[in-house]
Amino acid sequence: MNGTGEQGGHGRRGRFACVGSFTQAGGPGLVVAASDPDTGALTPVYATDAVANPSYLALSPGGDVLYAVSETDEGAAAAFSLADPARPEPLAGPVPVRGDAPTHLAFAGSHLLTANYGSGSVSALPVRPGGRLCAPTAVLAHRGSGPVTGRQEGPHAHAVVPDPSGRWVLAVDLGTDAVWTYALDPVSGLPRAHARTPLRPGTGPRHLVFHPRGDRAYVLNELESTVTVCRWHAGEGNLEPLGETAVVPPGTTVPNFPSAPVADPDGRFLWAANRGHDSIAVLALDDSGDRLTLRTTVDCGGHWPRDLTLHPSGRHLYAANERSGDVTWFSLDAETGTPRREGAITVPAASCVVFV
Repeated sequence: MNGTGEQGGHGRRGRFACVGSFTQAGGPGLVVAASDPDTGALTPVYATDAVANPSYLALSPGGDVLYAVSETDEGAAAAFSLADPARPEPLAGPVPVRGDAPTHLAFAGSHLLTANYGSGSVSALPVRPGGRLCAPTAVLAHRGSGPVTGRQEGPHAHAVVPDPSGRWVLAVDLGTDAVWTYALDPVSGLPRAHARTPLRPGTGPRHLVFHPRGDRAYVLNELESTVTVCRWHAGEGNLEPLGETAVVPPGTTVPNFPSAPVADPDGRFLWAANRGHDSIAVLALDDSGDRLTLRTTVDCGGHWPRDLTLHPSGRHLYAANERSGDVTWFSLDAETGTPRREGAITVPAASCVVFV
């Protein structure tokens, strides 16, 4: 865990944390907190409810614009200028994504992509110079279902993740037990359907993270407490499932719904948030990246950890605990990867943390 931070539009990232929350559940909207680089401590400095339910956030490639979904029935996305990162300003009003309940978004090429959970689709919104969003020029609908009654009656796209090569986007769909791969058109930048990788029925894949080497992907499953290890063949845009590893200890009986995976930039550990078990799983990776071993779980510091985020320095891990309404931070043991709780701030209905 020797991350040195990333360069963004305002120098080294990590001075501020942007926290999303569910306004419909009493959250303040978008919260900005100053980050202490040594201790990892957060101090809230600003909040705005300009966007309803900004449940997931993402940065532009240059780090000068923050994007947020508006996870509502009608679905929208919004852009905030980070000219002053301590006080993000809306660039315009939210733009409808033509999809229901977007839960995730990512910048890919010249477009902002959203994963629309309610409608089971992926929307592509062109981005103007300066970061403003345009109406979607493509909405890609998934098809299919799964065996879990009440959760898999149809497609539920939950995450969109660009691959490290920049040629592909992987959309993780909980309702269809599949990862859908899209090729990015080199001219238009629009995603086009390429492949569909089925996973074991009933697992309910939710999120995906790549190994820092770029040749492995780890899919965290919500409906079974496992992570699926996959080889990623960037040349062909092919995802190859290899096996599954549990993210809770043997004998766990409490209902559990894993939410977010985070990969160590050194490729030694994977962390996963467990909602219900209310823990952070620490998994060790072997040198190949094909084998995961559950080392331990530690208390998440609250209830229902919806998101995990690693500070750009690689030294601290943050859990957005939705139902207890807090963001808890942890220092990380450099040898074992084990998180140690250091502190927390109150953010009702917290859902996501992004460093700027």
